[in-house]
Amino acid sequence: MGHGERGAARRIAAAGGPELAYAPVSLAHAAFLCRCPRCGEGRIFAGLLTVRAACPACGLDLSAEDAGDGPAVFLIFFLGAVAVGVAAWLELSFSPPIWVHVVVLTPLIVGGAIGLLRPLKACMIALQYRHNLLNPPKS
Repeated sequence: MGHGERGAARRIAAAGGPELAYAPVSLAHAAFLCRCPRCGEGRIFAGLLTVRAACPACGLDLSAEDAGDGPAVFLIFFLGAVAVGVAAWLELSFSPPIWVHVVVLTPLIVGGAIGLLRPLKACMIALQYRHNLLNPPKS
């Protein structure tokens, strides 16, 4: 299935109107691929962590996105637990000098932080969309 066909398969006609409704996008798809939580196609990041103003595929307004420090906090807890586990295993199994800990743990922590922060932020944006916090209904 081509790129355009996938989007057409996700769109379903809304009953009683010209607007299109979108089939639900899985949280994993939106988070790990950093895609739009509504259509699952458009990339939501313009840079490393800069969120686009709108989805290029479906036009979803992403300007109200407010992930804040949530992704960083989850990353610190998860990556910290992994790093401490690796450091403890390394120390208890081999008792290496401190420089070995630095050489092993620095790439793990830096690579993990860079590699996981985007998907975690995309996950928070997808959760905001799922709970109608991006574009709340006007009353």
